[in-house]
Amino acid sequence: MIKSVIRIAAAAAMVSALSSIAYAKDPMVGGAAMYATKNIIQNAVNSKDHTTLVAAVKAAGLVDTLQGKGPFTVFAPTNEAFAQLPAGTVDTLLKPENKEKLTKILTCHVVSGDDMAAAIKNWAKTHGGEYDLKTVGGCTIKAMNKGGKLTLTDEAGGTAHITIADVKQSNGVIHVVDKVLLPKM
Repeated sequence: MIKSVIRIAAAAAMVSALSSIAYAKDPMVGGAAMYATKNIIQNAVNSKDHTTLVAAVKAAGLVDTLQGKGPFTVFAPTNEAFAQLPAGTVDTLLKPENKEKLTKILTCHVVSGDDMAAAIKNWAKTHGGEYDLKTVGGCTIKAMNKGGKLTLTDEAGGTAHITIADVKQSNGVIHVVDKVLLPKM
């Protein structure tokens, strides 16, 4: 009898663990499942939390790039992150005459490679607590592991926190961040 109860409990625990793994495989971001079989753009367009980012990527002409082979690690600011910029900044950046500046800002959110959070934390740990990530836009983002959470400091001194890590894509990984990372201006 006790062995049967133990077997049932073990089976229930295994089912629970497997369902957690299945859920983690396609996490929810902005109310939409993010599928590891889709590329960065195919997933981002479905996130209601990333409509500003998607509009900016389109305005900068980076859609084809982020649908490309990669792999890319994208630190994806939410709509709330963009809203924290000074009033009118986003509207100004989306104008065609500011495409170069917008492109620079957006490419400072992208690192070449498939960098999962555990790897970034480990790099920071083995480099005295912080690690410089070189972006495709030529920026340097300082990654730090503070209390088990990853923080990113941009060239302007702003700090972003990764709020959702390791959202696997067919051409890389997305880490959702709560601030827009800015290059040195």
